[in-house]
Amino acid sequence: MKLTEAKQQFISSWGAFGTHWGINRTMAQIHALLLVSPDPLTQDDMMEELNISRGNTNMNIRELINWGLVERVIIPGERKEFFTAEKDIWKVVRQIVKERKKRELEPMLDLLNKLEAVEGDKRDKNVRTFVDTISSIKKLGNQADKTLDVMIRAEENWFVGSMMKLFK
Repeated sequence: MKLTEAKQQFISSWGAFGTHWGINRTMAQIHALLLVSPDPLTQDDMMEELNISRGNTNMNIRELINWGLVERVIIPGERKEFFTAEKDIWKVVRQIVKERKKRELEPMLDLLNKLEAVEGDKRDKNVRTFVDTISSIKKLGNQADKTLDVMIRAEENWFVGSMMKLFK
């Protein structure tokens, strides 16, 4: 397989995988393109390579910057903005986990805290069933939150070593 074909396949596949991580296909494809590009790219470079509009490119780059996966690069003498992606895949994974935790898990835990405080007679089986179910989900969510915090703070070697021990 030639580099051009392999690059296109990677970008396409990363785009499909991105939808499973909570980001849209185009955003993931831009990220993939920046990951495999040795030099920073302009919006025009990305638009041409991916055949997408300026608005779509601009919106997705901003979101990638918000996620902490892409940053602006200043190149002396250039008027255009350039962008690059974090190349350390461990940092990328940790950043994605951190963002998903902030955007999905934390709001769910806040909601569960409110729902657990439902008013009603705790002896009523409907109230008891509701509170027990919410409490169980909250307990699992809190455990997931703690586990993700450990992963976010962990160094790659420690984390991989710990995971390998788990699977042995």
